[in-house]
Amino acid sequence: MKMQNVKFQSVAEFLAFLPPDELEVVEFLRQLIYDCIPDVSEKLAYNVPYFKRHKNICFIWPASVLWGKQKTYEGVRMGFTSGHLLTDETGYLNMDGRKFVGWRDFTSIEAIDVELLQAFIYEAVVIDEELTRKRK
Repeated sequence: MKMQNVKFQSVAEFLAFLPPDELEVVEFLRQLIYDCIPDVSEKLAYNVPYFKRHKNICFIWPASVLWGKQKTYEGVRMGFTSGHLLTDETGYLNMDGRKFVGWRDFTSIEAIDVELLQAFIYEAVVIDEELTRKRK
């Protein structure tokens, strides 16, 4: 069974596929990530952009890039691969029973709590560093 409705060869191809409302949110989130992590690298995995330094830190997954046969949410999902390690006392991130990945869905730029998301990104970078040091 094919799990995805698309296969992109590049980030540019991914961006060209998106409907305008999702593209606006994706571009905003990408810029936020680059502003917080200037040395981050971006690579497609599962046909969506993942951002890493030593290992994957976060990803952006628009609802129009399906996993399975139908759309399961609206907007754009920003997730943290080590979300379980982030300090999230307010429950801003959704874990939905998952052990590691935490995320938040956004249907508009206005829905994004920029300062809180920046704090999660900065903390995720620290966690990335700590996990890398532990492996050495």
